[in-house]
Amino acid sequence: MQTITDNRLKTQLLEKTKFANLFSTDIVPDTELLMFQSGEYIVQNGITPQYLFYLVKGKTKLYDELANGKIALIDFFMAPCFIGEMELFDAGRLPFGVQTINDCYCLALPVKKLKSTLLSDATFLKNICLYLADKNARNIKTASRNQGFTLAQRLAAFILMTNHDNYYQEKHTQVAQYLGVSYRHLLYVIADFVSSGYLTKTEKGYFVALPSALKELGKEAFSE
Repeated sequence: MQTITDNRLKTQLLEKTKFANLFSTDIVPDTELLMFQSGEYIVQNGITPQYLFYLVKGKTKLYDELANGKIALIDFFMAPCFIGEMELFDAGRLPFGVQTINDCYCLALPVKKLKSTLLSDATFLKNICLYLADKNARNIKTASRNQGFTLAQRLAAFILMTNHDNYYQEKHTQVAQYLGVSYRHLLYVIADFVSSGYLTKTEKGYFVALPSALKELGKEAFSE
């Protein structure tokens, strides 16, 4: 994590996202701009975050560490969105891990200083409710897509969403669990993508050789 002191960039991101409009109180003086590099954790699994984050640039993925030590892939977040809002309301909640897919920028509010202010801000609470309702609707759509589209369609959309610099590097076991398919079935479809020229297997991961083909295949599964 790196604190960005470029006030010009911070102002640009504040204005672009209309961040201040999400609150009725003036939170801008207490807002920090943080940058997380690709693969870095914004929130560590089981460790309460010290900030309420608002992702303004980049993509992240949500993990849970299960009792048996396995890591479960749960969801994805794309800018703009809040991260850490559930822990703000329930301090006893053990958070899931949030890891960046690419370089991410977050506007961040220190929870210890602003918690009481935020929890009494009617405008903020209304916007959080709308955000949580939208997140729930998105999760329902994800579940329906898992039932309504082929694995090839869903995997194509998944690869386009999670690749970084045209390389797809997700762990097969986690992806199979997330997409609700067997490990063997997933490997079969990936092999088919390679033989079709959509992907090229390299030491770095799978290079997305034909993103347009994947986009065409996965466009219905990826649509909101």
